[in-house]
Amino acid sequence: MTARILVVDDEKNIRRTLRMVLEGPGYEVLEAATGEEGLQQLDQEEVDLLILDVRLPGMGGIEALQKIRAHAVHGPLPVIMISGHASLAEAVNSVRLGATDFLEKPLDRDRVLVSVDNALERDSLKREVSRLREEAADRYQMIGEAPVMKDLYSQIEKVAPTKGRVLITGESGTGKELIARAVHRLSDRSDAPFVMLNCAAIPAELIESELFGHERGAFTGASSRKKGMFEQAHTGTLFLDEIGDMSLGAQAKVLRALQSGEITRVGSERPIAVDVRVLAATNKDLESDVAEGKFRDDLYFRLNVVPIRSPSLAERVEDIPRLAQSFLTHFCREYGGREKPADSEVFDLLRARPWPGNVRELKNVVERMVILSGERITAGDVPADGLGAASAAAAGGEPGPGGGAVAGGFNVSLSDHEQLTLREFRDRAESEYIVSTLRRCEWNISRAAGELGIERTNLHKKMRAFGIKREA
Repeated sequence: MTARILVVDDEKNIRRTLRMVLEGPGYEVLEAATGEEGLQQLDQEEVDLLILDVRLPGMGGIEALQKIRAHAVHGPLPVIMISGHASLAEAVNSVRLGATDFLEKPLDRDRVLVSVDNALERDSLKREVSRLREEAADRYQMIGEAPVMKDLYSQIEKVAPTKGRVLITGESGTGKELIARAVHRLSDRSDAPFVMLNCAAIPAELIESELFGHERGAFTGASSRKKGMFEQAHTGTLFLDEIGDMSLGAQAKVLRALQSGEITRVGSERPIAVDVRVLAATNKDLESDVAEGKFRDDLYFRLNVVPIRSPSLAERVEDIPRLAQSFLTHFCREYGGREKPADSEVFDLLRARPWPGNVRELKNVVERMVILSGERITAGDVPADGLGAASAAAAGGEPGPGGGAVAGGFNVSLSDHEQLTLREFRDRAESEYIVSTLRRCEWNISRAAGELGIERTNLHKKMRAFGIKREA
């Protein structure tokens, strides 16, 4: 798309010269002879960049720049000031007011083009950063209107503008990271980095290097200097997720950093001052860990200035349809298709089932439904909950041998030493139930799909997904 540039100068020859210079590379040029005329054109036309003379009859260039910067719509517009008689003070003032560059007359062609290119590129980067921030805000948006969520929002709004450290507790999958990001976003550090470290994912022997960095040669494999998370989060927020899994040795060094505001890289003796707000999260009972000597009490009290609990999905059942619809929209877009409509029974089934994995489990289930469903999502696309005897009883079956579940003529059996995740168990249960139904229908796909309450195309998709092939 061709950039449109407005040139505001009372000298006709200057406007004509700039038009010739700028139209060469393909820019579209508009002209105005006064500041008033220039502002009027900005209100009427879409402009990507403004070249503005300092000395103009009537409203001067500096005054016009002030009005542009005060205008909500034109505020971010890149502006290049030009003048043949401006003083150094005027040049400095124009830059202070937000001018991108200042050029002196007579204008040099190459200098003009370089300045214009740079100004447009910087503006493009700013817009991209703004777009990415909006996307990130949407991605990490907290969804829910249940009373417990309204209480949570209130707590976040109160603590975010302060410097208080926050300890976020709650079950796995409830969205503790979203709470930390919301606290950061609403704080006065929102323009600074948000750095996250999952303490459970880093081996104990490496976590010190991850947190505080290291010097070259500090240990085998340290081929270069590395900044740690504390340095990366300087002036911003450091989120320590699963802090209950941090070793006691690392806890002592984190405590020292919080107390002194300084860190020391591994292999160095020089302390480095850091300004970091630390937020932490855990799904463990840290009070019990403190009593058992697994977690330092002094660090616990340092972190637990403001405790925030992330509610489980069972405490906010009324939010399940809203969350499911949001995930449905997200995954339909992610997989490049149009948004699929979902029957109301789908949301009723989702509300009725238990969610031990909380919002994370709900998100995974919705993603699976989007992938395996047909043109619309029906009740038949909702996976069985697969929760052993409780599920079997609900389906009219009995607990099977070895901890398996028997329902509808199929048996999901587990050996004494076999341990499945909930998702693996659900997949196995669904696969075996489909096979059982196909056998009963003598592998007639249309009849089996009818009994399963899904479309033929949907059944074919599920058979491919589970690797089910027709038996001889």
